Amino acid sequence: MAKSQSKQSKAKAKTVGRYVTAESKGRVTARRPVGADHSPHWYGWVLIDLLLFGMLVITLNYLQVLPGSTSSWYLVIGLVSMFSAFYLATRYR
Repeated sequence: MAKSQSKQSKAKAKTVGRYVTAESKGRVTARRPVGADHSPHWYGWVLIDLLLFGMLVITLNYLQVLPGSTSSWYLVIGLVSMFSAFYLATRYR
């Protein structure tokens, strides 16, 4: 009777424990396709355009070229544009 219990415990030990493979437990993450990691082609251009637009608005504001003389709203528009470009740059792949 003791032998039959030891066979059951050995069979159970193969599916549970420290040295069980991940495949046998069903905990394997599926591979992603290689092309799934890349940003679209236009993404980099939008990023650069937002940076340049923000710099241009801030520069023209301080040169008093924009209508309404110098305004803090032009500074806000330029900074928001640049910060959004930096945010997009962190997501670029």
